[in-house]
Amino acid sequence: MTVPTRRRAARLLVLALATSMLVSACGGVAADPPTSGLPTPSATSAAPVASGAASAGGVTVSGAPGAAPTIAVTAETAAVQELVVKDLVVGTGAAVPEGSTITAHYVGVGGSSGKAFESSWDRGQPSQFALDRVIPGWTTGIPGIRVGGRRLLVIPGAQAYGANPPSADIAPNEVLVFVVDVVSVP
Repeated sequence: MTVPTRRRAARLLVLALATSMLVSACGGVAADPPTSGLPTPSATSAAPVASGAASAGGVTVSGAPGAAPTIAVTAETAAVQELVVKDLVVGTGAAVPEGSTITAHYVGVGGSSGKAFESSWDRGQPSQFALDRVIPGWTTGIPGIRVGGRRLLVIPGAQAYGANPPSADIAPNEVLVFVVDVVSVP
């Protein structure tokens, strides 16, 4: 082997070792990025959240899927600037497509107040929503969840009701927290 060939081989070996160490440190090869442009859940859980709790964006959620969750917010929640999407339970049914209509149980909580302003569980029946007629945080954050799943959405004020909330229970530009259990996609 000539000197230039040995140098080239040595460089390739060093590059291969560095790449191997980087992949090992990151826990494996990264998955392909999503092609739909939708946010991907920041974490998923194949098992229901029964007695434990899950958290994201300063929000902690506990309770069994299918039942009204318990939601706690922190000061971190009120400062959320980007949509947080986290699957608390991965459903086993069909994935919700963009622009579809869903039937879901949900609860909405103010990110500053921590108070529930809306709950289908309080009414005793799920509600139906056309995803092209809801707040932007739902339009963007719900597609991709599977029927039977539970998803946490922490929605910045600009993707919620902005400066004109529909109720005195929601402050202008308030971060909103929703826990959504998808029952069906008609």
